[in-house]
Amino acid sequence: MADSSFDIVSKIDRQEVDNALNQTVKEVGHRFDFKGTGASISWSGQKDIEVKANSEERAGAVLDVFKEKLIKRGLSLKIVDAGEPKLSGKEYRLVVALKEGIDQDSAKKISKIIRDEGPRGVKAQIQGEELRVSSKKKDELQDVISLLKGKDLDIALQFTNYR
Repeated sequence: MADSSFDIVSKIDRQEVDNALNQTVKEVGHRFDFKGTGASISWSGQKDIEVKANSEERAGAVLDVFKEKLIKRGLSLKIVDAGEPKLSGKEYRLVVALKEGIDQDSAKKISKIIRDEGPRGVKAQIQGEELRVSSKKKDELQDVISLLKGKDLDIALQFTNYR
């Protein structure tokens, strides 16, 4: 019998992030506490978002609104890597990087968790920015998924290509 397998990936649903960003822009434009603060949020490149405001607190508040919108759209906050607000001229700028993909260190850490705490017949292979987990029994794969969901890892994981 052939092995069953699934892939562990860390991908960003760009459309959902864009929707959350647009909702944040709309809310910042309408809320009274943001009037006259020059607060704005927009894309800055492929995976970066830039927040601007006239004070550090307002920039943080815009970031909080953005995080709230991400949560409402079902996205994990683990994809958000926010820096510190920096003074640039008369305004504060805050760059928010979006984390996507599983780096080698995280992949090794996940693989070690599967080897140490998972069922015995399960194998994990690192394939670039994803992991392939395979086993002869589908129940063992379900156990691995629930094991990893219970762990507090610093990246957002999705389980795809289950067969």
